Amino acid sequence: MIERAWEKRIEPLTVRISTAVRITGLSRSRIYELIQSGDLDTVKVGRATLVQYSSLKLLTGNYASVADDPI
Repeated sequence: MIERAWEKRIEPLTVRISTAVRITGLSRSRIYELIQSGDLDTVKVGRATLVQYSSLKLLTGNYASVADDPI
């Protein structure tokens, strides 16, 4: 199958804290708690703290799998 350029989704390597809040629906404080606990990987670029997108995907995947488990 031929892939069209506009059909490819390019995922970002990192996102800002405000974007991580929007993506996850978690509070800004909770995002910082997850960073402090090591559950979210970050990089510093100048003064900006950037969250690695792959760690956000892992985090939300972990929450999704917990939500899918029957109690």
